[in-house]
Amino acid sequence: MRAVKAAASALGVVFAAGAASVAVGRLASDAALKAPPGGPLPTEPRLTVHSTAAGRIALTRAFASQRPGTYGLTGHGSHAVVGTVLNGAPHAPDTVVRRLERVTHGTLEPGDKVWLTPNTHIGDPRTALGLDHDDVDVPGELGTLPAWLVPADRDTWVIAVHGLGATREHAMNVMEFLHRHHFPVLALAYRGDPGAPRSPDGLNHLGETEWRDVDAAIRYAVRFGAEQVVLHGWSTGATMALRAATHSPLRDRVAGLVLDSPVLDWTATLRALAAARRTPGALLPLAVRAAQGRTGLRAAPVGQAAVPAELRTPTLLFHGPDDAVAPWGPSRALAARHPGRVTLRTVPHAPHGAMWNADPQAYEETLRRFLTPLM
Repeated sequence: MRAVKAAASALGVVFAAGAASVAVGRLASDAALKAPPGGPLPTEPRLTVHSTAAGRIALTRAFASQRPGTYGLTGHGSHAVVGTVLNGAPHAPDTVVRRLERVTHGTLEPGDKVWLTPNTHIGDPRTALGLDHDDVDVPGELGTLPAWLVPADRDTWVIAVHGLGATREHAMNVMEFLHRHHFPVLALAYRGDPGAPRSPDGLNHLGETEWRDVDAAIRYAVRFGAEQVVLHGWSTGATMALRAATHSPLRDRVAGLVLDSPVLDWTATLRALAAARRTPGALLPLAVRAAQGRTGLRAAPVGQAAVPAELRTPTLLFHGPDDAVAPWGPSRALAARHPGRVTLRTVPHAPHGAMWNADPQAYEETLRRFLTPLM
């Protein structure tokens, strides 16, 4: 009888441990599978506003606050744009002073908690950039997908697809540039975004299923006059664009791909986001297995990125070694596999999805050279 009780007790401990492991794995996987649109990724540190003055803002000294380039600065109820670090400005040893370009919403006060974001514009193309646009409905697999259409003269459209932690506002970083070169721009909200249908399980599939919404956008563009399209995606939006270019029935209409910080190894991205939530390293495999069980995602063999064996579309890839969310090794592998098709533009000192922010002028000049033959 004692032996039976001991065995039952041990079995109960095993079951309890197993249940706890499942719960931990699910919670850790939420960092990627439930990343809220427009919310900060867990890799982005919170900074404190120390002071503001005319054209200046002092922030907590950190690697993030010393990044070169131009970024949005978001807090609870506020949004601003900060430019370069002002090394000559007087400041306390624990602060960094950056140029304060503008405050677009709310106010910034000492003590406010803020974080840097790639989004330098909020609102819509008309209110943020002064660009006329139409609010259009794209028929998608799960229902109507809202989108902004900024019209222009060319019959090559650019379909812009945001990624993790962002919304279609992210596309406004390059919208002025594209409009100046007469490209119509379709900025898409896809499943899980505000105003768009939810995925059936309410989870982000990291591009595995969302790419079908990009396919719907291609169909929409062709229906309304596009002879060909260029897909410009960031993060998982870049993953979606790449999948659409290789799987869409209309892939022959895709004249070019612009991939910014693509998530090509979802397991590495999930591990990075879970680790940023302080998940112990020993538990990270549980997060990967939980994500597979919840979404049906397939992991590539160890050490191999899920890069396509065939890629016929001219591709411009922006990525760099400082991306803490999507490691750039798979991007280098993609460029090496397709040397005649893929051009890799290495961008140092740029966080995930922010290759434009690190050096807008260089980004846009590289983009101009890539798009010129496609005009």
